[in-house]
Amino acid sequence: MADHQEATVTLPSDPVSVSSARRYVARTLAEWGLSEDTELADTIRLIISELATNAVQHTFGQSPTFTVDLRLERDEELRLGVTDSHPRWPQKLPAAVRQDNGRGMVIIRALAKEYGGRLTVVPTAEGGKTVWIELPWAVPVQG
Repeated sequence: MADHQEATVTLPSDPVSVSSARRYVARTLAEWGLSEDTELADTIRLIISELATNAVQHTFGQSPTFTVDLRLERDEELRLGVTDSHPRWPQKLPAAVRQDNGRGMVIIRALAKEYGGRLTVVPTAEGGKTVWIELPWAVPVQG
């Protein structure tokens, strides 16, 4: 496998795009050797679903698209990024706040940490942001 692999897709900020993002990521990771029936694959699909949902729901129509980036570095680290053009960064709700939504980032951060990874948010040159998840890649090289 190459030292560095990348895959990117840009989708409309529409609720139907969440499942498209999830399928795209699952297909790409399967091509890179991650079996779709593993716990890690399930976790990554959940993370992408949450990030894509955030990009659709919390940009208030001000980001017409969102982009999903996948980067695999030296078969050691997988980076998953979701970029939108809205300047508002994800908010972490206080534990005392009771509502039915708004827990996505808490879930994503906990899942990343559980797998030895981390979550970061970085600004884009265009005034939006990318939410990155970095996870160790422990998938045997296909050969």
